[in-house]
Amino acid sequence: MVGQHEERNLSMVMDFYELTMSNGYFVNAKEQEIVVFDVFYRSNPDNGGYSIFTGLEQIIDYILNLHFSEEDIAYLRQQKIFREEFLEYLANFHFSGDIYALKEGTVMYPNEPIITVVAPVIDAQLIETAILLEINHQSLVATKARRICNAAGNRLVSDFGARRAHNMDAAIYGARAAYIGGAASTATVLAGQLFDIPVSGTMAHSWVMYFSDEYTAFMKYAQMYPDATVLLVDTYDVLHSGVPNAIRVAKEVLGPMGERLKGIRLDSGDLAYLSKKARKMLDEAGLNDCMIVASNSLDEFTIQSLIDQGACIDSFGVGERLITSKSEPVFGAVYKIVAVQKNGVFDPRIKVSENVEKITNPGYKMLYRVYDKEHKAIADLIACREEELEDGKSVVYIDPQKPWKNHSFENCTFRPLLEPVFLGGKLVKERVSAAEIRNYVSYQLKEEIWEEEQRFVNPHVHYLDMTPDYYQLKTKLLQAAKES
Repeated sequence: MVGQHEERNLSMVMDFYELTMSNGYFVNAKEQEIVVFDVFYRSNPDNGGYSIFTGLEQIIDYILNLHFSEEDIAYLRQQKIFREEFLEYLANFHFSGDIYALKEGTVMYPNEPIITVVAPVIDAQLIETAILLEINHQSLVATKARRICNAAGNRLVSDFGARRAHNMDAAIYGARAAYIGGAASTATVLAGQLFDIPVSGTMAHSWVMYFSDEYTAFMKYAQMYPDATVLLVDTYDVLHSGVPNAIRVAKEVLGPMGERLKGIRLDSGDLAYLSKKARKMLDEAGLNDCMIVASNSLDEFTIQSLIDQGACIDSFGVGERLITSKSEPVFGAVYKIVAVQKNGVFDPRIKVSENVEKITNPGYKMLYRVYDKEHKAIADLIACREEELEDGKSVVYIDPQKPWKNHSFENCTFRPLLEPVFLGGKLVKERVSAAEIRNYVSYQLKEEIWEEEQRFVNPHVHYLDMTPDYYQLKTKLLQAAKES
């Protein structure tokens, strides 16, 4: 058995049906047939107006390292259901297909393709789980982080979530996603090391309780970290002990060293009331520049409430409700086949359901973002792969919610969103840092995405339109399914 701290080969992170189906394709000599799969999701978390595409870098790592070791093959052989020839095929397997995806950090919307895989059927099938788990987890946390940062306004948000995450990987990659979504720092040291995220943290209650009294605990800490002293003031009594002792340390310890008390942290109680009282005490002591940091089961709703109450809080440490996206912990991206290549032509496939929201958008297609003259994103547009759209020209489109209306884009630009990541199994995309992705998120939300889509309550629904040719393709397939 592989130990927790040994190097891990994650290639076997897949659902068993991916292997049983792949074995079936192999036995029926279908392994070289090319198929198209789309990744998409059906609704934004927390009834929001958008989500943030996150996790692509980890998908790239998975694809680059995808292989089956001798131990993997031996384990599969023990299942006694796979052909030996298929196991030999897996022993020499490397991904050989194409992958197109949104640029990581792209603001995205429901029911549009965010990743498209064009590959031999076994290649496409074996990567399903890995793609979905990365997108579902990190997109969820990044989107939640952005909502929390929006609620905080110009106040900093730090990720404090590691110890409440569902496991070590969730803590590390959750911290990455939170940073991409807008968090200024993380308390998770390995995430800081791996992704060059600023790390932050001071003390826990155990530090204060270890010493014989609170003042001594504060004094010892200030002596060690005079230029970064943030004191946790709620171990015993915030207003009668914690804040007075913090002020005393600022005067008696830091002052003679030429340093200032950087901040205090509140981790319990009525944060609005305590922060206002603490602010008054600090200001009266001449510590107007001392920040007040708040933590304790915060999310966008509690932060917004605190600000509405006039809480004197300068930054927030957000833990469990960020790292687990407690209010809505499932993102729900899915991986569906949309085309099969026959005689060099992609034959579209559609999933039809009694639940309208589960009907898929079929075919090998392209997704465009449509910008007006002010470079605001007014809609996304699905087109057939071979269609060409010309900037500035009148482009007719169909709103699938109101197909009877006549619409056209006038004087708009059309940006294709699905960029090549792998071609013929080779990585063709330049790797980017978490900081670059984070900046891209901020740029879009500031410059391109309507403020109305960023509201917490009843946000504007971003339009997802179709070209007439694509709409006709989908309608034709639906009609054929009805008649079959």
